[in-house]
Amino acid sequence: MATASLVRQIGRAAREKWPSGGGWYGPHMAAASRAIAERLPLVDLVLEIRDARIPLSSEFEQLKNYPSSPRRIIVMNKMDLANRSQINEWKRYFEQQKCISYGVNSHNKENIKELLNFLQAQVRDLKSTNHFSYTTTIMLVGIPNVGKSALANSLHQIGRISAAEKGKLKHATVSPNPGETKDISSLKNRCLGNHRNTGFGPICNHKDAMGSIRDCLVGEREIAQYFLAILNSSDEYKKWAKLAMNENDRTFLDLKVEGLSSCELDKKQKRQYPTDHTQDFIVHDIRQTLFETISSFDSNVEDEKDWGRLIETQFTSLREAFQVPVELGEEAQNKVAAKLLNLYRTGRLGHYTLDSIPWHTQCQ
Repeated sequence: MATASLVRQIGRAAREKWPSGGGWYGPHMAAASRAIAERLPLVDLVLEIRDARIPLSSEFEQLKNYPSSPRRIIVMNKMDLANRSQINEWKRYFEQQKCISYGVNSHNKENIKELLNFLQAQVRDLKSTNHFSYTTTIMLVGIPNVGKSALANSLHQIGRISAAEKGKLKHATVSPNPGETKDISSLKNRCLGNHRNTGFGPICNHKDAMGSIRDCLVGEREIAQYFLAILNSSDEYKKWAKLAMNENDRTFLDLKVEGLSSCELDKKQKRQYPTDHTQDFIVHDIRQTLFETISSFDSNVEDEKDWGRLIETQFTSLREAFQVPVELGEEAQNKVAAKLLNLYRTGRLGHYTLDSIPWHTQCQ
């Protein structure tokens, strides 16, 4: 299929740019790998943090030989960005494979409190089974950019030792770019004891799309093309059908819904910044553009050339929607790709789960 061809192109681009993988797997990752191997036998619980959008592709390779047990819990983070109907399916899959799993959004306080309660129950079970009373140690591991640091910070904040220490809390480095947390950070939690945060991961196409691998290793344009292939093959764009209306209808709707006069609407529009692609009116235009380009496509979806022409058309239309000057030439497409990937990865262009459930495969 045409989508599979794009996947192969991305893989070739990665291998051509970094044939040995040395540009990605740095010394800090090798050190983290050794540290994890040394400390795994010493901790009470291992939380393997995965991206809920790619529950299999974001597997932490070093744990493949680590047996399923009550000591290992798969935490599917960023579930707010995944296909909601798929989350429970994945939980059932892991349950059938005798793997303990939990879905979480590390930026949702209530969700973090529920996770803390879940982990406390696991700790109590371990203590009653093994009859120990010392402080529990939990290790957080996972590939880059699955939200280990954000989750560690949230767990630490919600379960902090006392409100008086709020101003003295340690925090792990958080960044949208993979590989920013390069040390093993230990945070103390009154509810759970100690938890350590570390991890790394290899190159994989789904990981490219989700930002687990630095975009420079493959190329933003290639990854943006991959996302468009995913979107064009899905039904997500159909949710934007109501956006396909002419400008007069949109203006009337804006006035009606917001109760604004024409003068007030003019003032509001003056506060809009075309260069900021995260603004609602820009996101609206991007969704509308994508819906219209996909809906008007009447060629063969199995034909790679036709598929390529659709994506090329989308890039041109998106440049106009993002209001990127055509005078920038080649750089214009790079800017379009960067803005599109940002909206995709933050959930502004729908919720996707890229991995398919392999019911025939046993959980490691």
